[in-house]
Amino acid sequence: MRRILFFISFLVLVLEPFPVFAQTNITTQVADYKQKLQGQLNQIEKQIAVQQTLLDNAQNQHQTLQTQINVFNAKIRKTQLQIRAINLTITQLSGNINTHTQTLSQLSTKLNNEKESLAQILRQTQVLDDYSIVSVALSSQNVSSFFRDLDAFVSIKSSLADSFSNIKKTSSSTEAEKESLQSRLSEQEQLRTVARLAKQAVQVQQNNKQRLLRRTKGIEANYQKIIASSQKTAAQIRSELFSLRGSAAIPFGTALAYAKKAEKATGTRAAVTLGVLKQETNLGENLGTGTWRVDMSPRRDQPIFVYITRTLGFSPDKMPVSKRPSYGWGGAMGPGQFIPSTWTCYGGFVNTVTGSCSNRGRLSWKEFYRGPWKYVASKDRVRKLLGASVPSNPWNPQVAIMATAMLMADNGASAQTRFAERRAALRYFAGWSGAKNPAYSFYGDGVMGFARRFQKQINILNGS
Repeated sequence: MRRILFFISFLVLVLEPFPVFAQTNITTQVADYKQKLQGQLNQIEKQIAVQQTLLDNAQNQHQTLQTQINVFNAKIRKTQLQIRAINLTITQLSGNINTHTQTLSQLSTKLNNEKESLAQILRQTQVLDDYSIVSVALSSQNVSSFFRDLDAFVSIKSSLADSFSNIKKTSSSTEAEKESLQSRLSEQEQLRTVARLAKQAVQVQQNNKQRLLRRTKGIEANYQKIIASSQKTAAQIRSELFSLRGSAAIPFGTALAYAKKAEKATGTRAAVTLGVLKQETNLGENLGTGTWRVDMSPRRDQPIFVYITRTLGFSPDKMPVSKRPSYGWGGAMGPGQFIPSTWTCYGGFVNTVTGSCSNRGRLSWKEFYRGPWKYVASKDRVRKLLGASVPSNPWNPQVAIMATAMLMADNGASAQTRFAERRAALRYFAGWSGAKNPAYSFYGDGVMGFARRFQKQINILNGS
């Protein structure tokens, strides 16, 4: 009896509430450090805005050697400031990641303690279950002691139910913390990719500036001769190859024809759609070099990817997808870099239980993504706008261009203002919440820079 009562006391100690986690007990020192980082970031954002104003003014002036040098200087300075902003954001994320890592470690310890508690309860339950009235009657134990044992048995049964409940809650918290940590690590990796791209852009801008100064020797007349000789004809523009991420390059004239059709259908300017695809191509060495079994999220995307490819008549093992980065998942498809779970709402794939491409209803996310899935032609938005007779193939350039314009329109680009188009590009890259992060501004600025260049070429082709 003493052994049982001692065990009940042990359960009280093991199952008592776990200490409050690290993220709710941030020290004053850490809070001050975060505030300092945010202050530095705010200052950099103000400096970036100044450089953008200088850049806009220079680009709107008559094209001279000095204005072109001013453009280069503003671009270089602005990009350098953006790199600093990205690095500060990565530093902020590192602190966040450390907090999540510590919390995850504490949750894991708690979960292990609760599992050990459960094992102890189950072992003790087995001991009490072996009791029988006959054995009590034949023993020297008195009746009052027997009933005290029964009270202990009831307490242990109650503790067993509590333990199951605690394990379920802690397991859920642990999974949520794992997903949160994975999200932060993915964001950090994405920021590092953008930082590498920005550094490359600074080097290109500096090289272009030096090359221009060498060719002109600082003389305006020489610069005007270079401008005159560099003007491309409409035929040259049409025949230039337009690179596509994860697919073969196509003539610019063909890409523009696809983008114009998409503009008419969605309201997203052709130049902006091409700007997004150009920026996506510049982003990655990892495009098209991954495999779905290794680089794609096994829970969220693999089941859908298999169904998509088989619906299109492809072998999933033979279709190129983006390679997985250091953290997070790859598996994006085609020039538009759609992940399979996003493609469902554009390519006509619905979960047969919910009848939806995105609403999981009463299902858990795991159940929803597992399917089963079904292709419904009337739900294929891209096919409908293209007037096609076959399911939409995200690796097809025309389909990819239409789908990119559609997603940009869904993100607000159809308003056709610079602000709306840039914000839509940021949403395309980092999602609606991530688009507000100033550290991603380089991506949006890059898209708008490419769009500006493409619009000039479109104007030449249109004779304007």
